[in-house]
Amino acid sequence: MIFSRSSGILLHPTCLPGPSGIGDLGAAAFRFIDVLSEMSQHLWQVLPLGPTGYANSPYQSFSAFAGNPLLISLEKLAEEDFLTAEQLHKMPAFPPERVDYGLVIQHKNSLLKEASAAFQMQASTVERKSFEDFCAANQAWLDDYALFMALKNVHDLRPWTTWPPELVARQAKALTRWRRELADEILCEKFFQFQFFKQWDELKAYAVQRGIKIIGDIPIFAAHDSADVWAHPELFYLDEHGNPTIVAGVPPDYFSATGQLWGNPI
Repeated sequence: MIFSRSSGILLHPTCLPGPSGIGDLGAAAFRFIDVLSEMSQHLWQVLPLGPTGYANSPYQSFSAFAGNPLLISLEKLAEEDFLTAEQLHKMPAFPPERVDYGLVIQHKNSLLKEASAAFQMQASTVERKSFEDFCAANQAWLDDYALFMALKNVHDLRPWTTWPPELVARQAKALTRWRRELADEILCEKFFQFQFFKQWDELKAYAVQRGIKIIGDIPIFAAHDSADVWAHPELFYLDEHGNPTIVAGVPPDYFSATGQLWGNPI
């Protein structure tokens, strides 16, 4: 396949400027597309967009399918009346030169939960139908992911292999119980994904209008502490406790004389 010669810029959305302590899929992302177009660029390359886990690396994600809720634009939620101007104005003193993930996660998650509650109370019939359609279309991964994240939060973000044995083994009775007890939290997680992909699709559509192609990226392997491995242990080499028996890495090369042990399950 022959591709035409093009140029562009690699910039992860988290690096965009914005009022929420981290770049997102809001106004700055649309403006960046305008800048690329005005500079006769045609490509925007991003890093993986999944929910980040250990060390907030986009290459260690809690899901191979989900989007990172931290990339949701709070201003866009306010435009839909799921947040108020007063809520947006109560911002911590975020550092201007870097992302303070601890501060961002605490603040943004709180507002995202408030937006989810507002959606459940005041969403229109059309908006509810759109949400239900999204959940149905993505059920294959969304149900397990939402439950995984709800369980992870209630277990202080610990790896799933340290959860109670009945959850590690995904016993049906335990899953049914926790789905019932964490119904509100699960609904929140689904709302986050609904909003992420809504905003992401809007941004991609605008990029097409401006003649900009977005180059995506994905991790080479699934992270061990992820909804994918927890929900489908039969696809990986794991022992009876859920720990990997074979892990990914690379042999010695000019990057590392001793090789690299990544630790991802195979």
